[in-house]
Amino acid sequence: MIGRLSGILYDKNPAQLLIDCNGVGYEVSVPMSTFYNLPSTGEKVALLTHMVVREDAQLLYGFGTQQERELFRELIRISGIGARTALAILSGMSVKDLAQAVTLQDAGRLTKIPGIGKKTAERLLLELKGKLGADIGAVAGGAGAESSNDILSALLALGYSEKEALPAIKQVPVGSTVSDGIRHALKALSKG
Repeated sequence: MIGRLSGILYDKNPAQLLIDCNGVGYEVSVPMSTFYNLPSTGEKVALLTHMVVREDAQLLYGFGTQQERELFRELIRISGIGARTALAILSGMSVKDLAQAVTLQDAGRLTKIPGIGKKTAERLLLELKGKLGADIGAVAGGAGAESSNDILSALLALGYSEKEALPAIKQVPVGSTVSDGIRHALKALSKG
C-alpha cells in the first residue's frame, strides 16, 4: 500500500493531481479541502494517501491531514458510501463540522452536500455516531449533551445562526437545566 507521497506537484485540476515522485507520476484524487491548500505547480508537495485496489483500477486518494484520511476511511466502510461520495463529503464540510453534525444528529447539514440525500445522511449519522461525534461537553462548556442539543435547537429556532449559538452555549454553566441554559446563552448573545 502507498501511505504517503512526496514529490513535485506537476499538474492540478480540481479534485485531481499529478505528483512527480522521482520521475514517476502518480494520479491522486483529493477532496477540495486539500486542493485549496496545495502549493503552486512545480513546488514540493507531500500528501497522506489511501490506495484502493479494484478489479479494474488502482486508485490513490490524497489528504492534507491525518484527520481527513481517517474520516475518509471511516466513510468508505459504511455500506453504500464509495470513495467518490466520501470525497464529496470531505469537500463539502470540514472534519470538525462533520463531527459536530454527527454529535447534533443534524441530517440537514449533510443533505446540503451534492449527492447526499436524506436517507444517506441519516445512515451516515447512524453509522458515525460514537465513532466521530465531537464531545458535545467540550463544544458546550460542560452542559450535558442532551441539554446542549436542546439549547442549540432553541437558539436556532429563535433565528440565531449556529456560528452565533455555539460560542454562547460554551458559556452555559455545568449542570444547567435547558431553560436556565437558554437564558444564559441568550444573555451571552445579547452581550456579544
